[in-house]
Formats: sequence, structure tokens, C-alpha cells
Amino acid sequence: MQNYVFVIDQNKQPLNPIPPARARELLTKQKAAVFRMYPFTLILKHVVDNLAPRPLVIKLDPGSRFTGIAVLDQDKVIWAAELEHRGWQIKDFLESRRSLRRSRRNRKTRYRQPRFDNRKRPQGWLPPSLMHRVLTVETWVKRLCLYSPIIQIAMELVKFDTHKMQNPEVDGVEYQQGELAGYEVREYLLQKWGRKCAYCDKENAPLQVEHIHPRSKGGSNRVSNLTLSCERCNAKKGVKLVDEFLKKDPVRLERIKREAKQPLKDAAAVNATRWELFRTLKNILPTTTGTGGQTKFNRTRSCLEKQHWIDAACVGNIETIKLLTQQPLRIKCTGWGTRQMCGTDRYGFPTRHRERKQVHFGFKTGDIIKAVVLSGKKVGEYVGRVLCRKTGSFDIVTKAGRIAGISYRFCTPIQQKDGYSYGF
Repeated sequence: MQNYVFVIDQNKQPLNPIPPARARELLTKQKAAVFRMYPFTLILKHVVDNLAPRPLVIKLDPGSRFTGIAVLDQDKVIWAAELEHRGWQIKDFLESRRSLRRSRRNRKTRYRQPRFDNRKRPQGWLPPSLMHRVLTVETWVKRLCLYSPIIQIAMELVKFDTHKMQNPEVDGVEYQQGELAGYEVREYLLQKWGRKCAYCDKENAPLQVEHIHPRSKGGSNRVSNLTLSCERCNAKKGVKLVDEFLKKDPVRLERIKREAKQPLKDAAAVNATRWELFRTLKNILPTTTGTGGQTKFNRTRSCLEKQHWIDAACVGNIETIKLLTQQPLRIKCTGWGTRQMCGTDRYGFPTRHRERKQVHFGFKTGDIIKAVVLSGKKVGEYVGRVLCRKTGSFDIVTKAGRIAGISYRFCTPIQQKDGYSYGF
């Protein structure tokens, strides 16, 4: 089942989303036209009087790398998406720029006057890699409000207790002493180890929290010493050291040791941005919140699988939930390109310069196009983001990979560049 289709009238007022079959009927009878491909939106060729659309609710499951989005009509999920952030990519770019600047200033170059030292950041300042997550979610909430009659926002205001995750025996944490006790550390381990046994890769089976270094031999309860294991592997390992248990599988042993030392960056990113995101959304529409344990309780009670958009649909107080869609839109942040006019090598020396002309043969890098190649070695139909060159030979990034050397003569524009790539 696909997402419902958003509909706006001739005055661009949002109407009730409609099923895909109804959308095809409107297009066939030429009563509507395609207004936007992602998210797929139709615009009617007439004005609708006495607008009274059903109010919708948008629910969010904010995460460090992915944010789940679900649009609900009462208890029915009619549209869903998973938004992939690029916060870590921004962080890497900033660190690369900083290292290049420092290396230039340390070489025998002209003297650079020192800046004013008494600089301070405003209250509530967040690094660009974290603020990016807030602004991206805000962009998509505002965008969906233009195409559908959304009146309320519900978000998961989760707080990862990193001290509790490192040492589960910390006292005085009352919120883990009820029916949902233990959900936080276990959820983190499920996410970290891919919801499968670390020793045999068994999936869709009851998993137990297991100590990599046994407690009987000095192991601790820190999260870096915990993993997930099926019952058979847990019993077979017993109190053996992991080096002894996996001595015949050195590749798996090295992977477990490497992944066990992963830092808590994702949890810290969610903690740092949660209140800023809440304040930003509250300025758009009335916003309610729910806890992470409540989200998992609702999803488990409804017998739903673990996905970002399903977690978003289960945020807050719900009795029942119906999934009218099973195909969420995959949205990936790609950015608008770079403002850097001169590219450098790893030592900071210039190697290339950006052209001033951005549009070639009516296309711009980042546009979504459809190419129907009728002759040559690359006969076929391709849909994806385009990389333009002044020679007219384009590259297209599709779901299957990158296709190089497609002539502009075979290309038809679908949607202009907006800083995202899309897929299903």
C-alpha cells in the first residue's frame, strides 16, 4: 500500500489527502495536474468552496541519523516518511576546513592580525551539525502543512540517560521502576547491535542482554561491555572469555570488540537537540510530547515491527492504530552544494575552481530528472538526481547506482533541486 496523495485546490488551499486510485482517476479525467512529485501532490483545476477538510496530526520520532514522520487521520496512518540527516557529514566538513585553515596559518605566510578575543556564543547556541537536524525537521513540518490540513504536532521527547546507560546500577532513577523498566538500555543495545545475535547473527528471535567480559571474571555492567545474544549462544558461552569463545572466528571477534567501544554520540545528539526542536515546533502549531518508553509500549502492544516511521505513528497516547501505507518515502538530506570557490587537496593547496555558470542546457546539478535512452550502450529508463557538465554529458544517481555519460537530449525534468534526494 502506497502513501495517500496530497491535494490542493486552485488557490493552493490544502484538502483531504486521497488514495492513489482516486488520484489516478483525477489525472485521467484531467480534473487535476501534478503540482509536486515529492511529496506527490495534485492541484485541482478549480476552486473548492466551503473548505472543511478533516484535521490531521503529524507525528515525529526525532533521531540522530533518522527522523520518522507519520501523518495520521485519527487512528489511520495515511502518509509516512523517513528523513535521513547529514549531521555527521557537516561535522566532518567543518573539521576538514578547520584543519586546512590551521595548516595555512602555520606555514610561512603573511602575518594575520589576531581577532577580538572576547567573543561568546548566544544562549542556546547549537553546533551546525546539531542545528541542522532541528532546521530540517522544521522544513518538512512546514512543507507538509502547506499540502495537508495539519492542526497538531506530536513528537517523542526522549532523553537518553547516558550515565544510566554506562552504569545501569545507578540509584535514584525512578522512571525506570515501573512497567517499562529496562527499556532504555535494551533499546540502545538493539539499535547498536542491529537487532540480532552478536555471535551467530540470528534474527527474529528472543535476544538476551549478555556481558562480553563475564562479570564472574571482573566484567562490569557498563554499556560498552554489553551485547545481545540468543539463548543458545548465551548458554554456550557461559562464563568464557570472548577471546576463548570466538577463537575460531577472529573476524567476528574483532568486529565485536570494535563495535563495543562505539561512543554515545547518537544519544548525546538527541539529548542536545530535543528541547530546541520542541520550541521550534511549538511556534508552528500546538505540540504535544510522548516518552520513548510509551512509544515502544504502544508499538509492542499493536504487534508492529521496529521502523522509524512506525515509531513516529506510535508516539503519544493511542488506543488503536491502522497502517494504510506500507511504503514510506525515503528522504535523504544532500544539501545545496558548496559555496567553496576553490577546491583544495589534502594539504590545502588549490587544485580546482568552480565555474560561475550553474545551469547547463536547462538543468542544474541536484535536479531530479527522468532519462529515456533509446540508443547506444545505455539503453533504458533512469530516474534520479543529475550531475550536470557543460559538455552535455550528465551523470544520474539512481536507486541502483550511478549511471555516467547520459546526454542531456534524453533528459526530462521532474523536480527542481531542493536539497534532498528521494526514494522508496
